[in-house]
Amino acid sequence: MRRAYLFPAAVLLLCTACSGGTDSDSGESAKKAADHGAAVRAAIERTSTESARFDEKIELQSAGSPTTYVFSISGTFDLADDRGRLTVELEDSGMDPIEEVFVGDTVYVRGSRAVGEGTWASAARSEALTSYFLRAPLNDPEHLLRQMKAMRQVSHEGTEQVNGAPTVHYRGTIDHATATLRMTAEAKQGLDALREKLGDNTPVYADVWVDRKGRAVQAQLSYSGVRKAMTTMTLTDFGMPVKVKAPSTKQFVPVPAGEDVLLA
Repeated sequence: MRRAYLFPAAVLLLCTACSGGTDSDSGESAKKAADHGAAVRAAIERTSTESARFDEKIELQSAGSPTTYVFSISGTFDLADDRGRLTVELEDSGMDPIEEVFVGDTVYVRGSRAVGEGTWASAARSEALTSYFLRAPLNDPEHLLRQMKAMRQVSHEGTEQVNGAPTVHYRGTIDHATATLRMTAEAKQGLDALREKLGDNTPVYADVWVDRKGRAVQAQLSYSGVRKAMTTMTLTDFGMPVKVKAPSTKQFVPVPAGEDVLLA
């Protein structure tokens, strides 16, 4: 816990004179954070006009549990055309992979417990919810990018290698409303109640790595409070063709809006 110290007024005045003024320093810091935030948003906007291969890992650990659940998600996605295909696996579960096809505002899911085996479930992408903290509804990559655009207090963390190429690393935080965006009411209430009970104000950190072409090539959300959660998405093979086709009407069953279609 950070302690508060009280200094005599004369010392404060002396420090202010020596340093050039705390107001000036804080103003400069705020300007730099704003500039870095603008750089991140520009990179995400640039990425949103591209197609790419997506590889994502989601690590979740409930409060008081030693078990970490790891979801691996991979596939291709055309962010500009709203089309993509993803495969989702829960590691070490013995469960069959889940397939997802995105076509406009409709997502088709095969392997979901919401419908029978071998049948596709269809859901409205814009209305889908998630039961998991820091896991996007239907694993939608654009949802994570939307959350990253709301980064605050952004700092420049230097240059790092991502997939063998130099990038600029930016770090900030997102607020609780952004972190819980489009969670089911039940899941959000449970999380809020637990945080309130334990007095947990742990921030959700947001990290973005931007390549020399100004694209966000890696994004990560992480939280280590009453429970642990980390989502890391890496983008490669920009500009690759993405061809997907929706299942025929005889192959899918619509799922009501407002539900977590995946359930796994």
